[in-house]
Amino acid sequence: MARVLLVEDDEALSRGLTATLCAEGYSVDPALNGEDALMMIADEPFAIVILDVGLPDISGFEVLKKLRKKDHTVPVIMLTARDALEDRIHGLDLGADDYLLKPFEAEELSARLRALLRRPLVDSSPTVSIGNLEVDRARCEARINGIDLELRRREWVVLERLIVHAGKVVSKERLVSEVFGYDEAVAPNVIEVYIARLRRKLGPTGPNIRTMRGLGYVMDIE
Repeated sequence: MARVLLVEDDEALSRGLTATLCAEGYSVDPALNGEDALMMIADEPFAIVILDVGLPDISGFEVLKKLRKKDHTVPVIMLTARDALEDRIHGLDLGADDYLLKPFEAEELSARLRALLRRPLVDSSPTVSIGNLEVDRARCEARINGIDLELRRREWVVLERLIVHAGKVVSKERLVSEVFGYDEAVAPNVIEVYIARLRRKLGPTGPNIRTMRGLGYVMDIE
């Protein structure tokens, strides 16, 4: 039974999510503010943390920042009602493993929990290596054979998402939701453009990004 820390100040939402996750077999510990969450994480082993950005004392970003500074590698899903690309990038830069925009369906949260719990623990590290590709998620830097890659902001987001889910399919729709804001106009082939750019920058010696027709993309781990 996986133990989940749910950090959400909306008591009604917290009760509803707790009931749903408990019914699915999770053990859920709720926290209503950031300071309580930090104390609970210091004292108890959690398999995963669901962390709201808008907390009443300190922000979810600050909670995450303190966790990662103490080398806590527990996977973190951020919840936010703010559909801003800058917020999502900020959370990912601080070490978040996934992002979910409110309002959301409980089934989607459950699916993302399952995906994170299946992931090898190394994925939550700020530094990840796949072959000769080295990525520092905290600094938003990537290197091939020790040489820095020049990545634009949105190229970085696509690369980071593929790395986090290396070996698994990442859908085009999910990449669009991670890279662009809700109200941004997006061309149908925009993700293909970013994938093509990344393939050129990774070059023939970098890890392969495979296209899975009708499904999405996979970064090979071998």
